[in-house]
Amino acid sequence: MAILVDKDTRVIVQGITGGQGTFHSAAMLKYGTKVVAGTSPGKSGEEVHGIPVYDSIREAKEAQDVTASIIFIPAPYAGDAALEAIANDLDPIVIITEHVPVKDEIRVIHEAKMKGITIIGPNTPGVITPRAKQKIGIMPGHVFAEGDVGLMSRSGTLTYEIAAGMTNAGIGISTALGLGGDPCVGLTTIEAVKMFKEDEDTKALVLVGEIGGDAEERAAVYIKENYDLPVVGFIAGRTAPPGKRMGHAGAIISGSTGTAAAKIKAMNDAGIAVAEKPSDVARLLKEAM
Repeated sequence: MAILVDKDTRVIVQGITGGQGTFHSAAMLKYGTKVVAGTSPGKSGEEVHGIPVYDSIREAKEAQDVTASIIFIPAPYAGDAALEAIANDLDPIVIITEHVPVKDEIRVIHEAKMKGITIIGPNTPGVITPRAKQKIGIMPGHVFAEGDVGLMSRSGTLTYEIAAGMTNAGIGISTALGLGGDPCVGLTTIEAVKMFKEDEDTKALVLVGEIGGDAEERAAVYIKENYDLPVVGFIAGRTAPPGKRMGHAGAIISGSTGTAAAKIKAMNDAGIAVAEKPSDVARLLKEAM
């Protein structure tokens, strides 16, 4: 088992003829992902790395039986692309694009929840399941070893760094996913924890958060009350000054909420071992497991 993607997932790349769509389609194919179609209006009949291109998802779905989407569409139009994927019942929908207008994010998330569809992102590196050789995203697949630890993060770069440290320590991953760094994201921290809790192949969890919002605090409360497996955490942004956005649009401290100290305290209160540095995560995992 895995969460979100498995060996049967069939992916369509929205925006496949753009620079990023073309580059990462090749990387996903090389990893083993079943990329079976792409969209680019006006370019139906073309191919990218042998992947057929269609004008619309409806056309692609009829021809290729696609089940999931990854979006490489510029921010002003990414919302419409996601709504098209939702209308065609694709699940999950991975929105790589960052700085999507907030009003579009809210509409997309609402429409997806109404249909029970999972949105990953916006501003995410995607999702990867090494056992199934499936990644819907932009992460470097070679740093993710097959194993039984779930990894979830609000930061793409930290996802790669921590995964590489785990791999070097002989610790593999069941599924890793980036929750996204924009102010509004689809799959929330606590929802992802619940998914990992229900996955029989996940025996421990790594939760990587950052300043801004209270998602990690709420997830810590849920973990304390409902999650029996080992959990290790890391919070980025310990030295960030209040009121200054750090990297991600959602990484901003306002008032007394969203600070690194508050998140670390909530995790400690829940019995979660919190790493001081990304390189400490693998060591703490070995101790916890």
